[in-house]
Amino acid sequence: MTPLEPDSTAEDVYKVIAEDICTSRLKARDAVVLADRAGQLNVPAQLVDQAMLLLQVDGLVEQATAHGLRVTQLDMDGVRHHYAIRGVLDGLAAREAANRARRDREARQVLETEGQQIMRLGHAAMRSGDVIELVRQDEALHIVLYKISGNPFLAKTAGPHWRALRRAMIETLRHADLPWEIWQQHAESLAAVLAGDGAAAEELMTAHSLDAADSLRSAYATRGGSAA
Repeated sequence: MTPLEPDSTAEDVYKVIAEDICTSRLKARDAVVLADRAGQLNVPAQLVDQAMLLLQVDGLVEQATAHGLRVTQLDMDGVRHHYAIRGVLDGLAAREAANRARRDREARQVLETEGQQIMRLGHAAMRSGDVIELVRQDEALHIVLYKISGNPFLAKTAGPHWRALRRAMIETLRHADLPWEIWQQHAESLAAVLAGDGAAAEELMTAHSLDAADSLRSAYATRGGSAA
């Protein structure tokens, strides 16, 4: 683990540990020892303690003993709740991005260029079975919509939901058939945005989030999991 810079913050520590959890380097029920993390990252224990509070708020770690924390188990009911909220945010982002693409040629060109590149990388990840890259590109497409929407609060608001869902997506899809239909929905949503059809883009993207939740729950059940 690469040590952090001397001027790092609790948010920086949070991001490192959250990424370890989201990419399954730390698995459910694994202990998270504050002193070990402080030493590995070369930061004061106080920063790790503050980061742990943030991780608890986001539901990624929980108190295991009076003095110890551990990674939480996946809660698929909670995952669906995250998707429901993110669906509203993503629908809004798609609608506003479509409206902006219709009136702002430069924004439309940025969206088209970046969106098509993400679609290519996403399909390549599907073919190779690279789950972490697949999830990275999935998130990247939504982030582009947040950016093009012109609403600076969308990405920040969606962030905690993405952290919870990234972990669920990676853990589950490693043991399941990769969902090609999700990327077909991405293509349809992107096409509606590029066409400047705000109503269609919002409807497609909101439905996409709920479909993704159902696909993930089904895949989780198939691998022998249960909704905690």
